[in-house]
Amino acid sequence: MRLLRSRAALLAGLLVLCVVLVACLLASVRFGAARIGTMEVISAFTDYDRTSEEDLIVRTLRVPRALAAALVGASLAVAGAIMQGLTRNPLADPGILGIEAGAALAVVGAVYLLGIASLSGYALFAFVGAGLAAAVVYGLGSLGRGGMTPMKLTIAGAALAALLTSLTTAVLIIDRQTLEEIRFWLAGSVAGRDLELLLQVLPYAALGLLLALGLARQITTLTLGDEVAAGLGQRTGLVKLLAALAVVLLAGSAVSVAGPIGFVGLVVPHVVRFFAGVDYRWILPYSALAGAVLLVCADIAARLVLRPMELPVGVMTALVGAPFFVYLARWRVKR
Repeated sequence: MRLLRSRAALLAGLLVLCVVLVACLLASVRFGAARIGTMEVISAFTDYDRTSEEDLIVRTLRVPRALAAALVGASLAVAGAIMQGLTRNPLADPGILGIEAGAALAVVGAVYLLGIASLSGYALFAFVGAGLAAAVVYGLGSLGRGGMTPMKLTIAGAALAALLTSLTTAVLIIDRQTLEEIRFWLAGSVAGRDLELLLQVLPYAALGLLLALGLARQITTLTLGDEVAAGLGQRTGLVKLLAALAVVLLAGSAVSVAGPIGFVGLVVPHVVRFFAGVDYRWILPYSALAGAVLLVCADIAARLVLRPMELPVGVMTALVGAPFFVYLARWRVKR
């Protein structure tokens, strides 16, 4: 195992994941509800004089969709890894701790009260909702004797997520028009996303990822405990604040693009740790690539399982993530 986690082996693993991700992106462009051959896909990129239906599908629908899935998967996986490291809670995840529910309620409220109707208009409200939900969960989890503990944080997150989801449902029941406009987004989907939306969100996701990578060493130290980290001269409060900002940027970016998609941030970091160990300088880049691969593959499966109909990609991630969550809750937390 030590040989597998040597620097050379870990670098080789990142390279392999990059190749796998590229292959998955190509497969995402190749397969879908419409049957388009490999040569037609190649022509869509090499012959811009052609304007056939297949070319338009590839250029304007499938390429942005594949890139959106990669961006959302990477953002959610890194956000989940940071949350698990900061809280030392194996069940931490932007969805389980209510961050995605906060973003969803903010977007639904914006549609209902302000008439926001475009995907690009959802971004700001998703960031605000994610940030407020993260602050409330952390505050509730820190109340009482002993301060914040993994169990208290999980309970606080689950309670807040249930409350926010109930409020979201109430708004959608009251206003049918809001439901019609936003129901597919709420299920978690990357269908219909365009490059303009991705370019709007990319700076926030990139900033969150860069901030996370810059804090990787400090997060590794924090996993040993606040007392140990403070004893080593680390400013734990500042590190937690910056790491929380990275989580909000990443989770907010993901939700603004695809809606609430659960379990990616829960599953990927645990799988990554098996190969990369406990050093967050490796966990975070591995999580970004593995999360992108997972969501791209889940989106491909969502398009093919009921072809020519499509499922929201959030349904596919739930099929994988729900059993994994039960496993963690039953075995890892008990330990």
